[in-house]
Amino acid sequence: MRHFHTADEVRAAEAPLLARLPEYAAMRRAAHGLATVVARELRVRTGGVVGRRVLVLAGSGDNGGDALFAGAELRGRGVAVEALLLRPDRAHPAALAAFRAAAGRVVTRAGDPDLVIDGIVGLSARGSLRPDAAAIVDGLTAPVVAADLPSGVDPDTGAVDGPAVRAAVTVAFGAYKPVHVLASARCGELHLIDIGLDPDAATITSPDDGEVGRAWPVPGPADDKYSQGVTGIMAGSEKYPGAGVLCTGAAVAATSGMVRYVGHGGAEVVHHYPEVVTARSFDEAGRVQAWVVGPGFGTDDDAADRLRSVLESDVPVLVDADGLTVLSQRPELLRGRSSATVLTPHAGEFERLTGSAPGPDRVRSVRALAADWNVTVLLKGRATVIADPDGTVSVDDAGSSWSSTAGSGDVLSGMIGALLAAGVPARTAAVMGARAHSRAAALAATDRGRRTAAPISASPLLRAVPDAVGDLRARA
Repeated sequence: MRHFHTADEVRAAEAPLLARLPEYAAMRRAAHGLATVVARELRVRTGGVVGRRVLVLAGSGDNGGDALFAGAELRGRGVAVEALLLRPDRAHPAALAAFRAAAGRVVTRAGDPDLVIDGIVGLSARGSLRPDAAAIVDGLTAPVVAADLPSGVDPDTGAVDGPAVRAAVTVAFGAYKPVHVLASARCGELHLIDIGLDPDAATITSPDDGEVGRAWPVPGPADDKYSQGVTGIMAGSEKYPGAGVLCTGAAVAATSGMVRYVGHGGAEVVHHYPEVVTARSFDEAGRVQAWVVGPGFGTDDDAADRLRSVLESDVPVLVDADGLTVLSQRPELLRGRSSATVLTPHAGEFERLTGSAPGPDRVRSVRALAADWNVTVLLKGRATVIADPDGTVSVDDAGSSWSSTAGSGDVLSGMIGALLAAGVPARTAAVMGARAHSRAAALAATDRGRRTAAPISASPLLRAVPDAVGDLRARA
């Protein structure tokens, strides 16, 4: 599991480290790791190191010092290194002296390097790049290796509100920061350099595939369809039958022991999944261990009555899509619930629930909704943010945007519902479902051997769910 530490948490951990180490020792450790990654990138991208050209973009902070120390080390490896100082009068003096002593050249123009090291700003910076730095970055054609984080991207939120670096590789120093998972598309390939930092426990985490695979519920020798979990699905309508099919199919594919469907689309659901048991109403459904309610089932008074019936039950409930719209108009339906409730909004649904968009600090917004409503919240996105009422947050980085397609959320809801029915705790189920969903989207886009990934719809994503779960379990 990866742990992500805010800028304040990192600075608090740095203080005792810097106090006990010789001056610049931590910076040189970071610079050595950065130089090693840059040399590796040069070999991969150009076939060699000696004689290759690297440009250091050095700002006035410690990141500029890290980059200049790395440039000095690269000079010792035979790389032609030039440094463009964004604030020459405020460049890190010791790092600049080491760079000059290694015969590094200070230049006033970017030139045509093979690789660029971004050391413009670091953890203390907020906001986009200044105009002079933005103009330089905009003119770059070489791939960028970011020192700790891409400049112009907020370290704690991953927000970009103007010009910013888009790195091919980011070298994190001492600890991962939230930017590395919330803005992974800006960070590129990620490397962590150990500099001796020992931060306190983080409240933002991200599971790895092996952890999800190990935790995925599979039947044992003593299990039957009931002990494996019975998932109730209340989704779809005569107008939107596909939502019921996708949501129900996902619960089946995610290894629910049994799935009960309630709604008007029973015939269509059984046509696709004959193993599903159907009913027309909540009262006829029979016992389930968890409910998924909302995708495509309407927003009228009848839908509100059905949602109320589900929320009055004593089992975990996931509310999605139309169910969230109903809930935004009738939040009192959640009052008095003792069992777990999971809400899975996209940004528009989140705004309907709260009255405001998630904004640039998605983690803070999701935490606030989870705490205010005493529910687990999953805010969808390339970086999906999941929070419990106690403020604990997990983020799933999908690594792509292939799941951005109609019906994809219905599949995700069914997957998480199956996990809830199997007894997996709410936030864990949401995290596991999101990870498997991301993996299924990637598999569907590449179609197990397609040379170039291609856009997909929800149907091939759903078909890829069993393979995605198998892949996760194989990594356990």
